[in-house]
Amino acid sequence: MTTTATPPTTTAPAKPAGRRGTDLSWTVLSYALAVLLAFVVSGIVIAALGHSPVDAFRAILTTSFKSSFGFVETVQKWVPLVLLTLAFTIPLAAGKYNIGGEGQLLVGATAAAAVGIILKDAPMVVLLPLVLLVGVLAGGVYAWIAAWLMDRFGVNEILSTVLLNFVSFGIVDYVASEVWSDPAAGHPTTVPIGDGGLLPLVGTPPMHTGVVLAVLVCAATVVVMRRTVPGFELRAVGTNPRAAQVHGVRIGRVAVGSLVVGGALAGFAGAIEVAGVHGKLIEGMQSNYLLLGIIIGLIARGNALAVPFVAFGIAVLEVGASAMQRTADVPSEMVLIVEALILLFLLFSDVVGTRLRRSSR
Repeated sequence: MTTTATPPTTTAPAKPAGRRGTDLSWTVLSYALAVLLAFVVSGIVIAALGHSPVDAFRAILTTSFKSSFGFVETVQKWVPLVLLTLAFTIPLAAGKYNIGGEGQLLVGATAAAAVGIILKDAPMVVLLPLVLLVGVLAGGVYAWIAAWLMDRFGVNEILSTVLLNFVSFGIVDYVASEVWSDPAAGHPTTVPIGDGGLLPLVGTPPMHTGVVLAVLVCAATVVVMRRTVPGFELRAVGTNPRAAQVHGVRIGRVAVGSLVVGGALAGFAGAIEVAGVHGKLIEGMQSNYLLLGIIIGLIARGNALAVPFVAFGIAVLEVGASAMQRTADVPSEMVLIVEALILLFLLFSDVVGTRLRRSSR
């Protein structure tokens, strides 16, 4: 009697139960080491310049927490940082690079200030929503210009968004110097917007309610990115656009939409800066938010859930920078070196992690 051997059925090897925990542990370890090494290297530089690293780092890390004023300043600094970061990371999920957050913020701020000045006598229930909404729309439309050039003519979005930043500088200068200029300011600045266009303040010391709006935007972004069909399509296009197209995803529409949404969030940041912080349009109000938004987005590795926490850490460093300059006589630019080193060490940890995983196979 002969028996026929049947080949054993093979199943895909199950992912080890501890693999996810190992990946999480490596992520936490890489962040901790990156921050530690960044402070060690920058501390060596500070010491080489003849200053005290201990005093410098004490000022950086404690300013945001040793007083309520410092904490409020940090949280209000966090708002434009987190919105500009989302303006970068949402298109990044689709494989697109929005380097125009600075210009979109300024155009949104300009539109918000214009509405706040023209309708300055309107009640808050009318004026404040209009100021915020117009800022969002202006930022989205400004980003749409680059998105349309990309989709229609194949113009690289990096080039177009960067060049549109310079156009926004001219717009702000013209509006703040010629249209609604405040001659008493001594700097290109518009007259104040109407009181009805200002965000309400809460707490002591006062903090504008734009912080709450930014938290809601962050929560909505995480839900959309992780739990909805548009979020899935966005990630699919960024991961493999050809496969996404084969499965019916309109990759051009997704790419354009991601840039427009990013621009709208940057415009929202500009509107909040006008309605919550300055009460007017000021040339240079964008500070270095664009650079920091890109750094935060890369440090967070494009993860929408990690963005608010990384942005808060960077806000702590930014607020502590001025205190460091006052107390330890260390240039505030040293904070930029710390932030850049964190990013560099994280990128290096990715290379090391990839090689370790390959060698363990």
